[in-house]
Amino acid sequence: MDQASVREQSLTSHLALAACRDGHGNGHLFNELMRTVYLAWFLQQDGYGNEPVGRFKAAEYAVEAALELAHAANEWVLAEDAVPVFKSLLALHDAQLATVPQHKIVSADRRLRQFLAGTASSPVPDADPDGMS
Repeated sequence: MDQASVREQSLTSHLALAACRDGHGNGHLFNELMRTVYLAWFLQQDGYGNEPVGRFKAAEYAVEAALELAHAANEWVLAEDAVPVFKSLLALHDAQLATVPQHKIVSADRRLRQFLAGTASSPVPDADPDGMS
């Protein structure tokens, strides 16, 4: 990808994390975080990354908890203990954007759209009992 596109995608994800962490999130920003997590997952499945599956599941669970809080109390905030998980996954995705061929990114985006159009609850398999494998 060209450097401007890489910077724009990275900045969008990092700003979404900052807003959600600081209690200024909304549905769009949480969706942006999960979009980034799922793209990172799909690219990792193609051989670009080695983050434990449990980290991806932890991100999903953190967003689910935030959405429950938003529904119950109209507070759009990501739990502080989830921030390191997202920082790690955003760093992975930044590295992927800088190194992965464009056709792999397009393929991951297509897989994301297929997932979103389907009925599965997650593209990420359940983690092993230790939570991070």
